[in-house]
Amino acid sequence: MSDAQTPVTVVGGGLAGCEVALQLARRGVPVRLLEMKPLKRTPAQTSDKLAELVCSNSFRAADVGNAIGLLKWEMRHVGSAIMAAADVHAVPAGGALAVDRERFADAITAAIEAEPLIERVAEVVEEIPDGLSVIATGPLTDSALAKAIAARAGRESLAFYDAIAPIIDADSIDWDVVWRQSRYDKGDGADYANAPLSAEQYAAFVQAVIDGDKVRAHSFEDAKFFEGCLPIEVMAGRGPQTLSFGPLKPVGLTDPRTGEQPHAVVQLRMENREATAWNMVGFQTRLRYPEQKRIFRTIPGLEKAEFLRFGSVHRNTYLHSPSLLSDALHFHDDPALYFAGQITGVEGYVESTACGLLVAWHVLAKLRGLDAPVPPPTTAFGALRRHLRADGILSDYSPSNLNWSFFPPVEKRRREKKRDRRLRMSQRAQHDLAGWWAETAPRLEG
Repeated sequence: MSDAQTPVTVVGGGLAGCEVALQLARRGVPVRLLEMKPLKRTPAQTSDKLAELVCSNSFRAADVGNAIGLLKWEMRHVGSAIMAAADVHAVPAGGALAVDRERFADAITAAIEAEPLIERVAEVVEEIPDGLSVIATGPLTDSALAKAIAARAGRESLAFYDAIAPIIDADSIDWDVVWRQSRYDKGDGADYANAPLSAEQYAAFVQAVIDGDKVRAHSFEDAKFFEGCLPIEVMAGRGPQTLSFGPLKPVGLTDPRTGEQPHAVVQLRMENREATAWNMVGFQTRLRYPEQKRIFRTIPGLEKAEFLRFGSVHRNTYLHSPSLLSDALHFHDDPALYFAGQITGVEGYVESTACGLLVAWHVLAKLRGLDAPVPPPTTAFGALRRHLRADGILSDYSPSNLNWSFFPPVEKRRREKKRDRRLRMSQRAQHDLAGWWAETAPRLEG
């Protein structure tokens, strides 16, 4: 094809890189796919196949009333190659989409090798490639390339270790117990909320955190932590009152129900402008997800907490995408350099693949001389893009799975159940995505 004689370089043969390569090649664009396997593997990889699933065989929820289920619906609608293979090699998993990992990887590897416009090259990439390129090397980007990206981005804009606090759905908080107030009433008090603990509740909480089942660090992860961002279990282990002088300190706060300062306070920070999600301040943790739910629900006012994101601490190479990527998702000072997948700060196999689709569309638009295609913000693709741009997000940018807090809310109806409201958001998304894609797809075909 005349507008794509020079191949697009795609670095990384994971889900995002394979999706980008296949989307481009199937529209007549030649691709050089650079993958370091079999020459070298990341510490988490165990095979030389492309699109290797190394952490879980689950693509998570299938129900479109779930944000991830909706995203998969949209990905199928726009012709995701990864989703097509996942559906073919699905195995029974209740309400989730799970796949046979070996057959899935075999299928994607075969699809790449069978595509005449894709040249797969075994190469350990140590520098940012010249020409039109997409870097999709994932959260364990090889050290030499990571250093090159850090030098280009500025080291403060490329993180190598990730400490994330949980996020709670506002509708699941008991606002009769939790109250909104900033310490010493600074500002208007709207940005923070507080869950009180008595001395007995605090002691029980600290012991539960210490005793809770935790994720063990991988052998390739450095177990050292920054003092300013310690996991709560590390702080709890330093002494029974450490948390009460740290993230759970009650100073400057008054419980309106008692008129007194509680023994300890779990502080929540507004996560988005719509106040539909709240961040548990200082609650980065290695507690396993079921343990987080069990232990954190012992906090007064959070007994029915619904977690939009759980806390974590793990090695993760990712960009500060809001400052480094343009609205067209290329590097801010280089319109020929794109990043896709988990290196951008999206979390999870599904989101990584969807990010690959977004980037593929932008590369196609660039090659066709078109304006960058921007999915409606009401769609799952638009919500994912909203995360990459940190649009409406008030806290510091950090990796995250897709969740409903990234979507524009719908007007609440009296006595409407949360699930029914989310189904309305899903229906709105499906309608808007279908209309947008009907107009966009023919343009991208060229």
